[in-house]
Amino acid sequence: MGERRSACLLAVAVALQAAAVLGGGEQRSGGGAALLDPRGLEKFVDELPDMPRLRGYGVAEGGALVAGNLTIGMYDTTWKFHRDLPATPVFAYGASRETATVPGPTIEAMRGVPTHVTWVNHLPARHFLPWDPTLTTAAAPGTRGVPTVVHLHGGVQHSTSDGHSLAWFTAGLAATGPRFSPPPYAYPNRQPPGNLWYHDHAMGLTRVNILAGLMGAYRVASPGEEAPLNLPSGEAFDRNLVLFDRDFRADGALFMNRTGNNPDVHPQWQPEYFGAVVVVNGKAWPYLRVRRRRYRFRILNASNARFFRLRLSAGLRFVHVGSDSVYLARPVATDRFLVAPSEIADVVVDFAESSAGAAVLSDDAPAPYPGDPGDKAETVAVMKFLIEDAAEPDTSAVPAALMPHYPRPDAREAATTRRITMYEYAKNGTDEPTHLYLNARSYMDPVTETPREGTSELWDVINLTDDNHPLHVHLALFAVLEQRSLRRVDEFRECMVHRNDARACGIDRHLAGGRRHVVPRQERGWKNVFKVRPSAVTRMLVRFKPLSSGAASPEESRFPFDVTTGPGYVYHCHILDHEDNEMMRPMKIVR
Repeated sequence: MGERRSACLLAVAVALQAAAVLGGGEQRSGGGAALLDPRGLEKFVDELPDMPRLRGYGVAEGGALVAGNLTIGMYDTTWKFHRDLPATPVFAYGASRETATVPGPTIEAMRGVPTHVTWVNHLPARHFLPWDPTLTTAAAPGTRGVPTVVHLHGGVQHSTSDGHSLAWFTAGLAATGPRFSPPPYAYPNRQPPGNLWYHDHAMGLTRVNILAGLMGAYRVASPGEEAPLNLPSGEAFDRNLVLFDRDFRADGALFMNRTGNNPDVHPQWQPEYFGAVVVVNGKAWPYLRVRRRRYRFRILNASNARFFRLRLSAGLRFVHVGSDSVYLARPVATDRFLVAPSEIADVVVDFAESSAGAAVLSDDAPAPYPGDPGDKAETVAVMKFLIEDAAEPDTSAVPAALMPHYPRPDAREAATTRRITMYEYAKNGTDEPTHLYLNARSYMDPVTETPREGTSELWDVINLTDDNHPLHVHLALFAVLEQRSLRRVDEFRECMVHRNDARACGIDRHLAGGRRHVVPRQERGWKNVFKVRPSAVTRMLVRFKPLSSGAASPEESRFPFDVTTGPGYVYHCHILDHEDNEMMRPMKIVR
């Protein structure tokens, strides 16, 4: 008992010292300025910006493509989110302080051509947003500076370049985390063409640093494979849309709560952050002038916790061509769709299908998602499209087949089956969460998942919580095979909390007769994020080998780097507030 008390006292001392270093956000988070009423901001007055584009490759004499070398900084600067808001203090990525943007520049890479990025931390000694030192947090006692580390989400890279949450570093490398890897980060880009994004991944600070502005889009292109598809292309007709929600104070400062839902346990942490202002490409409720033709929109949900259920007015629809980082085999048309935090929907919209002069993109997803049964969510605007009157020739198309040559998911190839259980723990006598675990273990507990390179595994993900959790697995791709609801879930949850043994708690009995849920057609391909339904079991085939066309040789079933070395990989819920409070586990790949 004495040793445990000493350890607790040491942990508190370290947390207080870290808080003194990073600060509590009192410097520039708006002080006592009132919370902004978003109804006072006029919608559709700012034009949608296209973020700066950085080429992630070089061109040698003769036109051959060679590895690219970029230096991208993280800067303490300001950003205008709305015409009528004062400039807002933010953290932003950019090639320089003057060109830093929120979101950051779009990196354009080429398949098979490496991109090397030196990420440089120029952030100040103290954070301008409040954060919670009682979480397991990237902070070194006795040093000053805001820790950061960059993860390329959806990227297939060595773990030394994966942005491990304990590989953080402060300005000037004055302090580094225990899994730090020196720059530059190497991205081989030896993966199928598709959509990725980069963002901060520092332990315990991810939700705060991304809220401050540290995120950006990344594309892997393959002209030889993509040009024959004849999808809309070019900077005018192929646009990234980065969606997120924020709250502001009247002076323009970003607002984040200072008081937690369980302040005697976690002074600042709350289970989810939701803002009342919807932001697209750094502008609140923007507009975009479009021609009466097809456009391609790569839609990323970069929110901390908000799900978006998107719909277009004026009779327009979406045609999905990709999900996360991989093209679909065939296009899928929908009138509306749900996109979770960190998910990417790659869609084509044909504005010639409507005679209207404008169309509004709107959202009606409950927050938190899925909400309580019977709750009716408010429909809110996201952005507006102003459609030109004149029709014009459009040589682009959506083909009947996209990339059907990727292997189809086959459960028979699984080398083993694992059960991953999602837990939410609450303070005694309340429903207020204190932390969330995977398999009843904290992030800092020893590794329990050791997949073998070149194999696939079946993962049965058991969600015992009331929330939908977007599960993200680093390095791997996966395909969802089925989702089944649990029966008498309270009884099963009670047993699992005490025993953490699905078989002993009779999981087969609780699944018997449970409802089977249809996986949306646009989400049946290979993904790196999936929405794990509450009170249900989601079965997924997780692929720990490269995604290649047709049957792969033993050599092609290995990654182009040694996955067994380095700090390793992780899997986690991508609701950032959950990830920061232990809903993440380490993963070690073996041979």
